[in-house]
Amino acid sequence: MRIARRSWPALLLAAPALAAAPAWVTTLRSGGFVLYMRHTITDRSQVDTGRLGDRAGQRNLSAAGIAQAQALSDAMARLRIPLRPIRASPVFRASDTAAIMARGAPVDVTMELVADDYAADVPGAIASARRAMGTPPPAGSNALLVGHIHVFGPAIFGRMLAQAEFPEGAFGMVAPEPAGPRVVQVIMPEAVIAAAQT
Repeated sequence: MRIARRSWPALLLAAPALAAAPAWVTTLRSGGFVLYMRHTITDRSQVDTGRLGDRAGQRNLSAAGIAQAQALSDAMARLRIPLRPIRASPVFRASDTAAIMARGAPVDVTMELVADDYAADVPGAIASARRAMGTPPPAGSNALLVGHIHVFGPAIFGRMLAQAEFPEGAFGMVAPEPAGPRVVQVIMPEAVIAAAQT
């Protein structure tokens, strides 16, 4: 069927408008930020022992957490948000999340981002995570740090965060400023996935 040329303006007006990307997407595409990501969904039937290197003695990613990490990795790639370098806590739920997010790129597994219940010196662990968040990424990129809620909250907000404030899979968008790292906003995992679908 052929549509008369004079009908085109009416058809264009009837077409649904494409949703604009959230402002954080455009901002992150230019780089310059640190994204502190909480590991994705874990198996709450498992218990942490505080033994690094012992997968059986840690709370690991659940099947839902693996799927969530894959969905977030795919979404970041579709949104064209550059993520380099990628660093992670040595606790398996964080390093496993980081490996999925990295999409084959190197991951620096570092004690700078270790969980509080795996650190002999908890204030030191919080301070080292704060230093990592205050380190600017290479030009044109965003650093991705994959860690834990009880390090992020005290390091940035000076207090523990509730689970609903920073759920598994959430991102803290941090500006690494000379006066210290400043949180710009918390981006929920579902918001990242939704933004990639617009």
